[in-house]
Amino acid sequence: MGTEMRLEEAGEKRVRIQDNPVSQTDESVVSSLETPSPSDEPETKLLTRRLLWKLDTRILPIFILLVLCSFLDRTNVGNAKVYNMDKELNLSPLQYQQGLAAFYPLYIAGEIPSNLVLKKITPRIWIAFMTFLWGLFCLCLGFVHNFDQFIALRALLGLAEGGLFPAMVLYLSTIYTRSELALRIGVLYTSTSLSSGFGGLLARAMGAIGDRGGLTAWRWIFVIEGLFTILCAVLTYFVLPNTLKTASFLSPKERQLAIVRQAGVSNNQETHEKFSWTEVRRAFAYPLTWLTASAYFGLLSAIYSIGLFLPTIILKLGPYTAHQAQLMTVPPYAVAAVMTLIVAFVSDRLRLRGIVMLFTVPVAIVGYAVIANISDAHPKVKYGMTIMMATGVYSSVPPNLAWLANNSAGHYKRATAAALQLAIANCGGILSVFLYPDADGPMFHRGHTIILGLLVAAWFLILANVLVCVKINKDKAHGKYDGFADCGDDRDPTFKLVL
Repeated sequence: MGTEMRLEEAGEKRVRIQDNPVSQTDESVVSSLETPSPSDEPETKLLTRRLLWKLDTRILPIFILLVLCSFLDRTNVGNAKVYNMDKELNLSPLQYQQGLAAFYPLYIAGEIPSNLVLKKITPRIWIAFMTFLWGLFCLCLGFVHNFDQFIALRALLGLAEGGLFPAMVLYLSTIYTRSELALRIGVLYTSTSLSSGFGGLLARAMGAIGDRGGLTAWRWIFVIEGLFTILCAVLTYFVLPNTLKTASFLSPKERQLAIVRQAGVSNNQETHEKFSWTEVRRAFAYPLTWLTASAYFGLLSAIYSIGLFLPTIILKLGPYTAHQAQLMTVPPYAVAAVMTLIVAFVSDRLRLRGIVMLFTVPVAIVGYAVIANISDAHPKVKYGMTIMMATGVYSSVPPNLAWLANNSAGHYKRATAAALQLAIANCGGILSVFLYPDADGPMFHRGHTIILGLLVAAWFLILANVLVCVKINKDKAHGKYDGFADCGDDRDPTFKLVL
C-alpha cells in the first residue's frame, strides 16, 4: 500500500474485504484485498459507513466526555470567582492570577513525554489514569483554605491534564484517515465550548444550592465536577479500545477494512515502528510544527481568556447579577459550537486546513477589534462581539490541529509534533491569566488589544504555513524528494501536504 493520500485518491472504498481470520497480521490482511468489480462498490461503501458510524459512536462520546471534564476542571475557577472564592480564601488579585497561571507550566511540561509513552502503556490505561488523577485534584480544590493549597493543587491539576489532548489527537490519527480527522477533532473541540457553557449552567445551579453540607457554593462546583471526572475515568478504562485490532465492537469484516484504511495512512510501517530520537528531532526541525504551534498560541490565548474571564467580562457589561452573568455565558459558546462543527465538516470535505482558517480567524479579529474600542454605552453590541470572538477562535482550532497531524507521518514524529504544538500553544494560558485584571474593567482595553494583536499574527503565520506547504508539494512534484521514495513517512514524494 502507498501513503494514505494514494489510498484515498484511489478510493479506500474500492477494496473488497475477504473472510480472512481477524487475528492475521496487517500484511496478510492487506494482501487479502483485491480490486473489486463495480458490483462490489456499493457493498464496500455500506461497510465503510457502518465502520465510521461505530467508531464515531463508540470512541468519540468517550473523548467528548473527557474534553468536557478537562475544560470544566481547568476553567471552573472563573465561575467560582463569581461566587467569591477569592474573597473567602483571602486571595489578592495577583495571587488569584498566580493560582491560574500555576496550572500551565507542568501542563506544558507533560505533553511531549505523555505522547511518547502512550503507545507503550496503551491508550486505555494511560488516558484513564490521567483522567482519574485530575478529577481527584479538582475535587480536592473544593476543600482548600489558603493560597498555598490553591496554587499547589492547580499545578498538580495541570500536570495530570497535560497529556490528554495530545494523546487524543494522536490516537484519532491512528483511527481515522486524513480527510476524516478535522471533523472528529471539531466534535471534540465543540465539547470545549459546550463545557464552558455547561460550566455556567452548573455554576448557576450551585449558586442556587448555596451553602450546604458545610460547603459554600463555589466549593460544590469543584467537588461535583471532580467526582464526575473520576466516573468518566472509570468508563474510559472499560470502554476505550487500544487499537483497531482490539475494538470488540467491530465485526471481522469491519475490523479488516479499518486496518486496511490505516495501512494506507501509514504505509504499514508505523505499526512496527520503534522509538527513535531521530524521529523526535525531525519533529522539532519541521517548520510546519512551529508555524502551526505559533498560530495556535494566539488562538489558545484567546480561548483561555474567554474561558477564564467571560463571566467577569459580562458581569462588567451592565447591571447584571452573578446568576445572570453565568447564564449569559451560554449563547456565545452555543453559537461557537455549531460553527465549529460546520467549519470542521467543510474543512474535511474540501481537504483544506490553512485556507479555511484564513476565513475563520478574521471573525474573531473583528470581534476583538470592536469590543476593545467601543464605548461602554453599547453593552448589547459588546455582548454580540463576545459571540464573534468565541466563534472565530473555536472554529479555527480543529483545522489547525488536524493540519499538523495530516502533514506528519512516522508515529513518533507525529506524536512529538502534536505534543510540541500543544506545548507551545498552551503557553498562551500563562499569558491569558494576566490580561484581564478587575482594575481594567469594564473596558478591558489592554487585554482585548493584546489578544487582537496575537490573532492578527496568527493569520499571517497561517498564510506562511500555506505557502510553505505549496512549495514542498511543488518540490516533490519536481523530483527534489525522490531520494526519500518508499521511506514510509512524510518525506515520501507521494505524500502530498494538505493546504
